[in-house]
Amino acid sequence: MRVFLLGLSLAAVSAPCLAQTVLKSEPLVLAPYEVAYVQDPSCAAGKVLKVTGAIRGLHRKKVCVTWTGDQASLTVATPPVEALSGL
Repeated sequence: MRVFLLGLSLAAVSAPCLAQTVLKSEPLVLAPYEVAYVQDPSCAAGKVLKVTGAIRGLHRKKVCVTWTGDQASLTVATPPVEALSGL
């Protein structure tokens, strides 16, 4: 029973960490194969720069990808306040 409760609490804490956010500038330190999304003026409208960390001695991989607002939005996952007021 303790293992189940520990797993459940760990899942509840780690779930918000899965959402990606768009950063304003590229991070100086990025672990190998870690991904960061950055607002970059070199990308077209509606796109963000996807930066993937590399192992020592190699360059980071940078590519512009389309970004939809619902990828990291917590407002989509939570019900609106009006729906909760009827409870």
